[in-house]
Amino acid sequence: QVQLQESGPDLVKPSQTLSLTCTVSGGSITTTYYYWIWIRQPPGKGLEWMGTISYRGDTYYNPSLESRTSISRDTSKNQFTLHLTSVTPEDTSVYYCARRGISLDAWGQGTLVTVSS
Repeated sequence: QVQLQESGPDLVKPSQTLSLTCTVSGGSITTTYYYWIWIRQPPGKGLEWMGTISYRGDTYYNPSLESRTSISRDTSKNQFTLHLTSVTPEDTSVYYCARRGISLDAWGQGTLVTVSS
């Protein structure tokens, strides 16, 4: 069974870059037709899709975040990483990584990242 685990800082200062890594076990991020996703949920708000990296390494971003977001991967470590630049307190959220096949069928537990000076 595939498992996903987010890792990274829990506190980031405004204007800095937030980087989070999702480590995948029990399945390869290059397995055909799986897509690897970053989603966030600000306190008291709904889920927001941030971006996706495909099994081939293609990337897709939420247009509202595209100018600040990038997703990369390390296939040797079976990890994919989110970078969000120029963060503000409005980027304070629980950040999740997830896998989509036919549906969103696996999620990490989520990690709270607070943006504050």
